[in-house]
Amino acid sequence: MITSLRVQSFKSWSDTRKLRLGKLTGFFGANSSGKTGILQLLLLLKQTAESPDRSLALDLGQSWVAVDVGGWSDIVHRHEVDKELMVSLSWDLPRSLEIQDPEDPHKNLLSSGALAFSTTIGSTNGGKLHVKELSYFFADHTFVFARTDRGGYELRAEGPRGFEFRKAVGRPREALPPPVKCYGFPDQVRASYQNAGFLFDFALAFEKLLGGVYYLGPLRAYPERRYAWRKDMPWDVGPQGKLAVAALLASREQGKKACWGRKTLEGHIASWLRKLSLVESFDIREVREGSSLYEVVVQVAKGGPKVALTDVGFGVSQILPVLVLCFYAPEGSTIILEQPEIHLHPSVQMGLADVLIEAVEKRKVQIIVESHSEYLLRRLQRRIAEDKIKAEESRLYFCRSEGGQSIAEPLNLDLYGYITNWPEGFFGDEMTEVVEMTKAAQQRRARGQE
Repeated sequence: MITSLRVQSFKSWSDTRKLRLGKLTGFFGANSSGKTGILQLLLLLKQTAESPDRSLALDLGQSWVAVDVGGWSDIVHRHEVDKELMVSLSWDLPRSLEIQDPEDPHKNLLSSGALAFSTTIGSTNGGKLHVKELSYFFADHTFVFARTDRGGYELRAEGPRGFEFRKAVGRPREALPPPVKCYGFPDQVRASYQNAGFLFDFALAFEKLLGGVYYLGPLRAYPERRYAWRKDMPWDVGPQGKLAVAALLASREQGKKACWGRKTLEGHIASWLRKLSLVESFDIREVREGSSLYEVVVQVAKGGPKVALTDVGFGVSQILPVLVLCFYAPEGSTIILEQPEIHLHPSVQMGLADVLIEAVEKRKVQIIVESHSEYLLRRLQRRIAEDKIKAEESRLYFCRSEGGQSIAEPLNLDLYGYITNWPEGFFGDEMTEVVEMTKAAQQRRARGQE
């Protein structure tokens, strides 16, 4: 699970400062307040980790990837291309990592269940991105790979236990080549030092973390009357949710069950659609045996006709990818949801909070959501008061823009779900509307009494 994030000089953010993330993290705020930029940063790191090009410091994207942010001048704060982008990330490891003494494999030098990473990226005059420095923080030690004044890179360790990198016998002291992407080490590090092999475990842990990030955007695909499926097993539902039906069919093929009972994933999705009062029944069936074409059939009301998904309200098709992703993504994943409440009735927006809580509590996934929904937030507050989710497991932020610069203000939740530091204008100026309505009503009554 990602436990904290910080970014400097990225888009509208001069400095986010350290953002602590929980099992369920929500970013709220007005449009153009910087919320989406935080999500984009994580997606940039993900597509960089998954890029086949090892020379790219940062994969800024193409039309076929999750996020395309343009060029360096488009992402650096205030378009000041001479600035450097700094990213820091910390996370809990699925299991403790141990660094062994190369001279005694039975002796562990360092051990920890958490890892942190930091990188500083700049641009040359020719526009090529380069890594100035990358660091990993592990067991009270910092392992730094930094550019020198002479142009090459050097490796060093800093920490209370005096860990030192030992040069390999017969290897001359020489500058090292640039990092692999923004987080990895060149092969020469392993060859040049006797005890640096564990650094590659750090880079692998980074890749595994980002490989477990799944994203669903705000503009979800329209429902289709027919879905083609040829036994493929998608990793997720896709950024627009186009693979939601394929994911359900894949889970049916694999005989997957919901992790807390005997119910199938498809059955669990149907159950949630009923709880949200969207449909009475939900089914996926093959149009004709052997055709590889499937249709989604729903019954809106008990006793009513069964119709195609395309013939009912838009809300069902819009929440379906959200439900599927929350319960299809592997346990331990990080799920990013951008405005999942779009096109949903207020009562369904409230129910969506319950979906997210169940996913993080029972499936051990982490969810990061960007939202404008007061209904979702209010239900989350209520569930905290009811002890369905701990206040400390939820991290909420209000994002705002001040002088063209984004600011993320943590919302403090107490044990009873109250936000103790409501920012001004959190959901628009609703209190002003209430006050003015009251004044107008009083004035109208006064005129009626004259």
